[in-house]
Amino acid sequence: MTADGELKVLATNALRAVILERVPQFDLARGHPTSVSFDSTNRLLSRVSDGETADLVIATDAAIDELVTRGRVVAGSRVDLASAGIGVCVLAGARRPDVGSVAAFRRTLLDAKSVAYTLTGQSGVYFASVIERLGIAAEIKAKATVIAGGLIGEVVARGEAELGVQQISEILAVPGVELAGPLPPELQLMTLFSAGVCAGTRQAEAAQALIRFLATPDAARVMRATGLQPVARE
Repeated sequence: MTADGELKVLATNALRAVILERVPQFDLARGHPTSVSFDSTNRLLSRVSDGETADLVIATDAAIDELVTRGRVVAGSRVDLASAGIGVCVLAGARRPDVGSVAAFRRTLLDAKSVAYTLTGQSGVYFASVIERLGIAAEIKAKATVIAGGLIGEVVARGEAELGVQQISEILAVPGVELAGPLPPELQLMTLFSAGVCAGTRQAEAAQALIRFLATPDAARVMRATGLQPVARE
C-alpha cells in the first residue's frame, strides 16, 4: 500500500537515467513522492499480469498494448515516449572493438573472452536470436554470462565479462563502462518505449501528469543525452 498521494511507477531499465533525473523535479512540483521500481520489460509484463498493482507502467509499446488487452492498463492511455537501439559496451579505458559491420561484429563476439546479456530483457532476448542468425550461438553461449535482468554494464564494470550487449540507454546509465558502438544497421533493433495508466488506480491524474512531464522538451534533452531518441511531438 502506498502512502496517500504517492505515485507508484513500474518502469523499464531503458528509461532509468531519464526517470532518475526528471522524477525528483516532478515530485517537487507536485508535493508528493513517486516510488519507481525498475525491471526488464518482460518481467514487468509478468509482474503486472500476475496482479502487482501500480499507477503507471513504462515499458515497450508492445507490452503496454498487451497489458491493455489483459485489462491491466487503461485503453487509450498509452503515450509513446522514446526509442532506443542496442549497443555493445566494454570496461572504461579498454580497447574498443570493431562492431561497425556484421562481419566485424561477428568476429568481435568470437574473439571476446566472455559476453554478457540478459535472459528476460528485450535486448537479451533479441541478442540470443542474433547469434543464432550469425551461426555462432553455441560458441557464444559457451562463454556467456547471462543474468535474469538488470544492467549488463554493471557485470562488465565488475570485470565479470569482456563485452556486454544491451539497450544503449542502459549502457550509458552505468559508470565504469563505455559504449563500443551500436549493433550494425543490418542487425539493429529499435525499440519504442511507452507509458500507460494502470487500471484501477486512484492516481490517474498524477500518472497522466507524469507522462506529460516525460514528454516535455526538457525531458527530450535528457533522453538524447542518455542514448534515447525522444518521440517527436507536434
